[in-house]
Amino acid sequence: MKHAKFVSFTEVGAKTAERAARLLPDFLCERYARTVDPSLSNTSLSRFAQQAMVDCGLIVFVGAVGIAVRAVAPYLAGKAYDPAVVVTDEQGRFVIPLLSGHLGGANELAQRLADGLGATAVITTATDGREVFAVDNWAKAHDCAVFDPENIKFISGELLRGGTVGLRTAFPVDGRLPAHIDLKADAECGFTLGFDTKAQPFAHTLHLVPRIVSLGLGCRKGVPMDVIAETVREALAAADVPMAAVRNAASIDIKKDEPGLLSFCEENGLPFETFTAAQLQNAPGEFTASEFVRSTVGVDSVCERAAVLASGNGSILLRKYAKNGVTAALAVQERRFCFED
Repeated sequence: MKHAKFVSFTEVGAKTAERAARLLPDFLCERYARTVDPSLSNTSLSRFAQQAMVDCGLIVFVGAVGIAVRAVAPYLAGKAYDPAVVVTDEQGRFVIPLLSGHLGGANELAQRLADGLGATAVITTATDGREVFAVDNWAKAHDCAVFDPENIKFISGELLRGGTVGLRTAFPVDGRLPAHIDLKADAECGFTLGFDTKAQPFAHTLHLVPRIVSLGLGCRKGVPMDVIAETVREALAAADVPMAAVRNAASIDIKKDEPGLLSFCEENGLPFETFTAAQLQNAPGEFTASEFVRSTVGVDSVCERAAVLASGNGSILLRKYAKNGVTAALAVQERRFCFED
């Protein structure tokens, strides 16, 4: 669950913050009322903003836009890293997405808050105002990691001018493309959809990496996290898959409390699930069998079978990669993309 912090400065604003927080049940919300609650009495707004910019997926300021701007400005990290920052006036009449409108979801969150508060959402991003395709918005909606986010401005600028933007994809695309997006054009700027983040088909290339890869893991008892991480890095490199493409990790249930695996998954923000030997045995497909593994845990392959099950019975992308007491395998979901609503 994402973390959100609401900060207000007046008694009226505190009531608006309380109403707004109730509108976001999918967030873990904390409220700070500087004038009516002692929670911030010994904390400067600058210190509050500094911590919130690191910890939160959403910060809501109930007060003046200028206060919010001055509070967060020193801690901006970049389009791909900043949380959503939203501002509403103390009476909840207007809701303004201030930062990370697309990638951070501030535009969508501002609209949700406005709908719930009976307010007006003030959306200022040009692509939204003119109903032009927003590549970063599409990436977020389709769970794609964004590489080279500094190139978003070239794509948005070209589309706003009515120019052509190129697209190269490693995945099938269904339906019609957005206006001025061309799969074959030799354009100045464009974006790719796939795992190759080094390809530069355009002078300004944005890379969108779908998070559709599942990582199957096995290890000896007590293997430290850094050894697991090294093996995973090498396995991903062998498959030419960036870490950003990995959506989850899995293993056998006897490893559900393995410290190294748990630490690795936590460090990389990966959901970790485990399967019984019987479940792994029933995974569809052909796998690299090991009689030693079968005699030890009751099934002939852990990492490959776990990867397939975690991917929803996808296909093997990388078979067992073993090093230093760690095994890793990759499976991928079959995926088609559509640009139509």
